[in-house]
Amino acid sequence: MTETGWRSLFSLDGLPNTKNWPDCLESLKQAFACVDEQRSMAEMKAWQPVLVKAMQVLNLPAWSISQVISDHNDWIYRYTLRESLAEMQRQGWGDPPCNFCVLTLGSGARHESLLGPDQDNAMIIDNYPDTRHNEIDTWFQTLGERFTDKLDIAGIPLCRGHVMARWPLWRKSLDQWRDQMHLWSRRRTVKLVQLSNILLDFYPVYGQTALADKFRQTILELMPGAGLFLDEMNELQKETTVALDRFDRLSSDGQDAPHQQAINLKRQGLLPMQAALRLMALRNGVVAQDCKGRLTELSETGHLSADRAIALNDALEYLLSLLLDAQMEAVSLGRKPDGWVDKSRLAPHHRQQLKMALIQIRELQKLAAG
Repeated sequence: MTETGWRSLFSLDGLPNTKNWPDCLESLKQAFACVDEQRSMAEMKAWQPVLVKAMQVLNLPAWSISQVISDHNDWIYRYTLRESLAEMQRQGWGDPPCNFCVLTLGSGARHESLLGPDQDNAMIIDNYPDTRHNEIDTWFQTLGERFTDKLDIAGIPLCRGHVMARWPLWRKSLDQWRDQMHLWSRRRTVKLVQLSNILLDFYPVYGQTALADKFRQTILELMPGAGLFLDEMNELQKETTVALDRFDRLSSDGQDAPHQQAINLKRQGLLPMQAALRLMALRNGVVAQDCKGRLTELSETGHLSADRAIALNDALEYLLSLLLDAQMEAVSLGRKPDGWVDKSRLAPHHRQQLKMALIQIRELQKLAAG
């Protein structure tokens, strides 16, 4: 199966038909034999480690597996939205009063999710007269509450930071979103930049994708000239340190660490890379949102050398591999998957490889700051 083929596994409303798959995909066929469309979404979400194991048997790289996990989460999103819309129809709410688009945000939008993400979503509603605001916003607030509740039941928890379409801050008309970004981007305010860092990586998971395309075009036109805003974004990304001390030894920041040898490679590895690449992408009008796509586009446009882009791509793939292996081990031991990796369990050459990957990310941060 080609790379495009892996991404097609959850492209339809139903599960894929495995009947004519070749024998070389036997492990994946067996994984899909464990589920059917009568299963609850909670059962489908809990099945993800089985899917991951089958793809690992096929020697798929962790970055490719993370894309498929993200696609499966999108599939669950679409199911909960269809169910919520049908439920509202049965209860007399009628059809949506205007077009809309639900967005996933963050790692889900970049299709870089691993096991155990919570919800980060938003909604764009097509423009409507101000006189209909109460009517229309109440309708979409109800939809937002219902589908996010269903996602929570399915095993994609409610966001503790309230980054969900059920809340007005993350549910607006297209013009309201545009006005908000014009307002936010004119100010050098930490909180507004933090909120923008969540919003600016988005993916249209359900509804009228043209609304998301229009909003993205607004951002691409707006951001390169938002100097003060990007300066504050730069200050925030410089504060996100990698897991190295001043002697370039692997070192945790110690925040909420389960033990002394634990390193949070999501917080002190992936997040610094994602923040630096987002900043460079916004500054230079890069369209891609995923890390691999941004590295490619930044290299092709001369903002990163080809050698550096390759080294950073290797670093990304290695961090995802370490994290996915640690998460699968956690699941096998009955623990929740998280972002922690035990450095004491890494062989010397793996420690060195991790160190070099983190050095590459730190150098990217410096380049983004410049």
